[in-house]
Amino acid sequence: MIQIKMVKKCRDLGVGPGGFYRPGYQDGAKLRLQMMCLGMNWDPQTRKYEKRHPLDGSETPDIPHEFSVLVERAIQDSQSLIKKNSGENNVEDTLPRMSPNICIVNFYTTSGRLGLHQDRDESKESLLKGLPVVSFSLGDSAEFLYGNQRNVDAAGKVVLESGDVLIFGGPSRHIFHGVSSIIPNSAPNSLLEETNLLPGRLNLTLRQL
Repeated sequence: MIQIKMVKKCRDLGVGPGGFYRPGYQDGAKLRLQMMCLGMNWDPQTRKYEKRHPLDGSETPDIPHEFSVLVERAIQDSQSLIKKNSGENNVEDTLPRMSPNICIVNFYTTSGRLGLHQDRDESKESLLKGLPVVSFSLGDSAEFLYGNQRNVDAAGKVVLESGDVLIFGGPSRHIFHGVSSIIPNSAPNSLLEETNLLPGRLNLTLRQL
């Protein structure tokens, strides 16, 4: 039910002002995905966050409250698991709390990709504290790459399925990560039936500027 609500909310926002578009870089190359930003808009060309959409000039839509609640719950559950498994008392050092004011929503078709990169365009304070990025996967599964360097051959790989939540913060905040492929026809049938989601993967990443 949560996944269905998230997909429908993204669709409603995505067809309105400041909705989905295909972004590009300064050299004219286009990303192999569709993007929508909530809270503040991230511009791949300037690598800066702005209040307005680069194409239509509209104000960036607010982050739905229910998305922020899911982030808070995911971090709390992860902190509890870290404390249980490691016995450490100050789990904030490993995984700090954060209040998201940015949500980047990407839609990958079955041919979508995203090269290895770091998320490092947030504020110096946010990066120094290691405030986490919280990622929600919906729809088709994705092969997610991660590592300490921009090297595809040396990168680890994990399959993220619909409903999976990925968090990287604290010492892991600066990992290189990317999407090597989308696995076709892997989305839950119940999600497709209720939302008519197109083939591909919807990914929400929330963070604090």
